[in-house]
Amino acid sequence: MTQAAQTYAYLRPSAVHRTAEGGTLSLQTSGGTTPAGGVAHPSFFQGFLTSPQIAAAGLLCVADVAAARYYQPLPPISLDPVVTANGDRLRFESFSGCCGVYARLDILGDALDGDDIGHGTTNVDVNIPLREALTRVGPTDPMHLEVGPDELAVTTFDGPVIEKKVPLPDRWLRGFAETQVIASGFDLRAELSAAEAVRFLRSLPRPGTSRGASRGARWVVPAGRSLRATARPVPGAVCLPGPERLAALARVLRHATGLRIYGPTVTAGSSPVASAWEVRLPGMRLTLTLSPDTARGFSGEGGVLDALAAEESAEDADLVSVLLAWDPAIDIADLAAQSGLTPQRVGAALTRLGTAGSIGYDVAQAAYFHRELPYDTGRAERHNPRLRAAHALVEAGAVRLDGEMATVTVDEHIHRVRSAEGRLTCTCRWWAEYRGGRGPCKHALAVRIVSRAASRRPIAAEQNTTITSTGAI
Repeated sequence: MTQAAQTYAYLRPSAVHRTAEGGTLSLQTSGGTTPAGGVAHPSFFQGFLTSPQIAAAGLLCVADVAAARYYQPLPPISLDPVVTANGDRLRFESFSGCCGVYARLDILGDALDGDDIGHGTTNVDVNIPLREALTRVGPTDPMHLEVGPDELAVTTFDGPVIEKKVPLPDRWLRGFAETQVIASGFDLRAELSAAEAVRFLRSLPRPGTSRGASRGARWVVPAGRSLRATARPVPGAVCLPGPERLAALARVLRHATGLRIYGPTVTAGSSPVASAWEVRLPGMRLTLTLSPDTARGFSGEGGVLDALAAEESAEDADLVSVLLAWDPAIDIADLAAQSGLTPQRVGAALTRLGTAGSIGYDVAQAAYFHRELPYDTGRAERHNPRLRAAHALVEAGAVRLDGEMATVTVDEHIHRVRSAEGRLTCTCRWWAEYRGGRGPCKHALAVRIVSRAASRRPIAAEQNTTITSTGAI
């Protein structure tokens, strides 16, 4: 697994400071991006939390996911959560170390009482003493929230900067890109009251208990005001892969006002799929998105590969990125009107921007939102193994086009790629195993790249061009 060292630099550790009048939750920020450009220690909010105990529990849940590995548990590599200020809310995001669970806490404007909420994205320091302090926040404690230092603190600070260095796997960055593509295909499938939500979630297995981790995916279907387990997928069902991965929600259950469950359309023959579980809280939403299997991280799902293989989407993404302004909900029709692109091309551009960490997806609003991850997110595209392999096939001259059929030759192995019902199928082992469920294989990607290049050339000399392979991939 390719990894880079990620360095977080903070003026001081995040902490809860107690006074006679109440307390202050001071969340320190590392380098981030704002409308003014890069800032070493951005400040996004100074004010009060209307429900401090609930916000503390939600932040702990996001931190729990960041420190967890649900598949093949190893010593945790805890990556500090990302916070995005969208002008009307604060979003805290994290990924599990195994890249199979994505967590997001949305603190909406109703839960914040203070100065204007800023715009931008950064990391926030979540350390062990802070976690312990958050568990002691009471329901009636007045709590002031600082997301980033104030201007005076930055200009007068002359002490040593606190630095934390952690490995940053490429697959973690790709996971951010894949989740926004996958979640954009979700619809609301079920909604439970607070009482039913608590009853259902408390019935699930927990990590480390005698019930142990689940084997295979579970499925649930709406049944009256609750959910009913089903042994196999049926229309209207939601996949619950690795239900013990929802254990982090236990921190907020007593504050829940309801549970919403999202997933894609499934049929009787569907394979396991991802799903999103949103606990509704006073003024907040806490969402966990689960990959299709405990052993399957989001980074390998391949939902972004078609957009990355399309050269025109790079130019479209450059244009669309100029029009983004940390919008809490991106209006595709409005972007299409501003950019002069079709809604389909805007959607492809947003997918490509997602690979750079610039786009997330909110299932509650069924809309994309803008953020800028404070990482070298170009690595997610440069180091995608299937995309690299596809470009290597093209450069090696391994692709031959012939109408609806294409041949990809690697050494003495021949793979047939066909176009059927708007997608490409292949005779390789990858396609046989996943049937397109994890995106296109490298052969189909290579064919798509060559086909798009051919369609942009003058027609006269381009038909039935034959190229043979010169080496192994």
